[in-house]
Amino acid sequence: MAETDDSRFRYFLYLSYDGTAYHGWQRQPNGITVQECLENALALLARRPVAATGAGRTDTGVHARVMTAHIDLPALLDDPAEWTMRLNRILPPDIAVNRIVPVAPDAHSRFDALSRTYRYYLTDRKDPFTGRYRWAMNTAALDVAAMNEAAAQLLQYTDFKSFSRVHTDVKTYNCRLSRAHWFDEGADLIFEITADRFLRNMVRAVVGTLVEVGRGKLTLPDFRRIVEAKDRCRAGSSAPANGLFLYDIVYPDAVFIV
Repeated sequence: MAETDDSRFRYFLYLSYDGTAYHGWQRQPNGITVQECLENALALLARRPVAATGAGRTDTGVHARVMTAHIDLPALLDDPAEWTMRLNRILPPDIAVNRIVPVAPDAHSRFDALSRTYRYYLTDRKDPFTGRYRWAMNTAALDVAAMNEAAAQLLQYTDFKSFSRVHTDVKTYNCRLSRAHWFDEGADLIFEITADRFLRNMVRAVVGTLVEVGRGKLTLPDFRRIVEAKDRCRAGSSAPANGLFLYDIVYPDAVFIV
């Protein structure tokens, strides 16, 4: 790092992780988390504590193809790629920093995000390499057209309390969805959902309820009533965490320093 007279320089870290061994992203008093591992690695490299503020919180066992976090450093990085390589030498094998990008001093990994995309994976095939990242079931028995019809209804709503974990500290259950759709990719049936923000456990609760539609246990009117009830007890069970990936995060160009 090149020392300067300025107080701090802000960077976005783009990382990926397998969440199997972790109690989610955010630091917890009684479990190892991705944030803790990242901050420990940063402290070793910077030789001082470095706080990493994530774009959101993934739950226990949930994975990330893309997660972002912002950090502040007291000096410019001469070579962000070198820092990326050195961080990856320190981090465990199931966490990888993909790149480090300079951003504006007030850029925020959470509040500046325009959208977040999650993908949930179902499969009907036993696979020793990818099986633990899928919810295994007889997908051929699911009415995917009905599931997509129900998923499309989600875009007509903004209040998703019915799919939120109870007793959270959120001030609003409103989210603006721009995509909710099922599609096939090889042996996988994938649900992709994009919104400006997500509630805790929201995607897994939505997937679990849509699967009930696909199994014929819920009709489209039933699904709409569940959303409008604003009652978590009315929705289906949450899908297992192992099939869920934070897939992408989009920011406005203005936050980046070219």
